[in-house]
Amino acid sequence: MKKIIFRKLLLDCLIFFGLSLFGISTIIWVFQAVNFLDIMIEDGRNYSVYFNYTLLNFPKIISRILPFALFFSFSYTFIKYETNNELIIFWNHGINKISIINFFFWISIIIMLIQILLLSIVVPKSQELARSQLRSSDIDFFEGLIKPKKFNDTIKGLTVYAEDRNINGELKNIYIKKNSANDDFQITFAKKGVFELKGNKKILVLYDGKTLNNNADNITNFDFSKSDFGLSNIESHLVTHQKIKEQKTATLLNCLQTFFNIKDINILNCDKNNSRETYKELFKRLISPFYLPVLTLISLLLILTSKENIKYIKNKYMTFFIGFGTIIISESSLGYITNNLIKNISIAFIPIILIIITYFVFIFNLNLFNKKIS
Repeated sequence: MKKIIFRKLLLDCLIFFGLSLFGISTIIWVFQAVNFLDIMIEDGRNYSVYFNYTLLNFPKIISRILPFALFFSFSYTFIKYETNNELIIFWNHGINKISIINFFFWISIIIMLIQILLLSIVVPKSQELARSQLRSSDIDFFEGLIKPKKFNDTIKGLTVYAEDRNINGELKNIYIKKNSANDDFQITFAKKGVFELKGNKKILVLYDGKTLNNNADNITNFDFSKSDFGLSNIESHLVTHQKIKEQKTATLLNCLQTFFNIKDINILNCDKNNSRETYKELFKRLISPFYLPVLTLISLLLILTSKENIKYIKNKYMTFFIGFGTIIISESSLGYITNNLIKNISIAFIPIILIIITYFVFIFNLNLFNKKIS
């Protein structure tokens, strides 16, 4: 009977946790997807790149929402059980409060391990795949970059301006400046420009214009009645190199060893003078999940008093205040990470200390210490 009761309580907590986690994450993902429209519209990427890029950012959103969703869902479930007098069933079947606390503590350890795997493996890999989508994609929505009466310099070394666009999509009075190495440049004027499909790609065809070339301070020019403007080998200003947050956790750990001359490995973005970023990323992946058991234990403070107790309302508000305060501490602690390993280790011990303190609160309130002595 006890197993059934525990299973029912756990199932209710996990179902609400899953619904709140994916529900909130989906809402944030939708809003973020709208912001990512710039990748397609302003940067000229196609719909498949946009969809893949936004979808690959979903694991990152889940990992950020998970602590809040865990605390909120567990707290809500315990409050609902107390409001509906369902916790009385536990006490009537001889289940003591410390057994529930220990049970959910071990459940939170499992969730913590899942979060570590998510932050250490899934999120960095999805971020790297998202960035590779941009690195390997062509700017094949060049047509969308050109807006009448606006200079556009989204593409590196290229400035485009068109005076007008008619209902047929024809551009009027086009100005294109293309910069190259050694301060060389090419300026093209054309009375009309049309995007035409050749093969499986669109190209910009210019009519009735002139091109000026500056090569080593030698200026040449020629007129043309029709000219194809090549759109290959162009890239946007969007940063596409691999960042620290996209590196594998094993790579970051190897990078950490190079700081102490344990290993001599050439790793991208591994700079001893800027070790703080590496420490911060490792802290976020391996230490921050330890706050999840803390949040679970804090939510369990709600079972210490029944709703008939005059302190119940005060205890409920205090629990939420402590829980949200802990979430703020877990997020803000990243800002205190420095290049000093000893200081970083002391910050890493904060969630462990909070777990011990919270557990002592349970022992004190349940008089477990006195019971053991007697």
